[in-house]
Amino acid sequence: MIGVISYLVFFATMAAILAIVVLGLNLQWGYTGLFNGGVAAFFGAGAYVTMLLGGRPELGQFGGFLLPFPVAVAGGILFAGLLAWFFGALTLKLRHDYLAIATFGVAVALESVARNAEWLTGGAKGLRGFPRPLEAAIGDSFLYGLFFLALVLAVLVAVYVGLERLVRSPYGRALRAIREDEAAARSLGKNPVRLRLQSFVIGSMIMGAAGGLYVAFYAFIGPQDLAPILTFQVWAMLIVGGAGNNRGAVLGAFLIWAAWTASGFALATFAPQAMQLYTGPIQYILIGSVIVGMLLWRPQGILPERIR
Repeated sequence: MIGVISYLVFFATMAAILAIVVLGLNLQWGYTGLFNGGVAAFFGAGAYVTMLLGGRPELGQFGGFLLPFPVAVAGGILFAGLLAWFFGALTLKLRHDYLAIATFGVAVALESVARNAEWLTGGAKGLRGFPRPLEAAIGDSFLYGLFFLALVLAVLVAVYVGLERLVRSPYGRALRAIREDEAAARSLGKNPVRLRLQSFVIGSMIMGAAGGLYVAFYAFIGPQDLAPILTFQVWAMLIVGGAGNNRGAVLGAFLIWAAWTASGFALATFAPQAMQLYTGPIQYILIGSVIVGMLLWRPQGILPERIR
């Protein structure tokens, strides 16, 4: 029984971390109409910087400053925001498809750096040894799992409430205005470029915060965690849940993560041994099929945007 509860705690923790990422993407795409093709880049930026600032020192390895957990996560959030500001400032004055191309390029470049810059990122073996917050004080691994789940849920609720207040405010209405009709918003005195850049940076910082929580949860980060499939997973979560609806973003995160883990378990348990070698590609096909099927069947998602 304890084993089942422990797995459910693990599942809920990871789903909640991904839900935070989806909320960041929902601000960018659902409310502002910005196509971010490099979600993994900003998630990974927050994760790696958190590990470098708060991780344990290793011989010949940069980082390991053992800063307090909140400071390390704040550093990861700040770096993700700076990365988003730099590339957003270069591309958001142009057509929207330039942002998609640029963010996808950032994700590919960051994964390449993570895989090859061993002195900085640990290379293919990654970085490990992050001191998880309050783990020594709590001691028991089961109780610590519950504590960390409560911590992640608290961050998720804080992000959700903050975004709900943001999008219900005049600022949020301005974001939706430039999404729907940029020329009309400009005629009313709004600055679309500045608003899009602000939305892009805030959403990316939220993704960076999720990356910091991920590092604290696993005490490890490697280039495989920045694989493009993460971006497609997050997009599938938002499309299924409903873009422009924060409740839908959270719901989609839990549903798609449940489908992902269930498919992996089913393939590993019931599929022929020859097919088990292709579990990863089959799951990738599953994610693609979910995105295409949802766009054809219900493009607005399970919980569509509420028009006021």
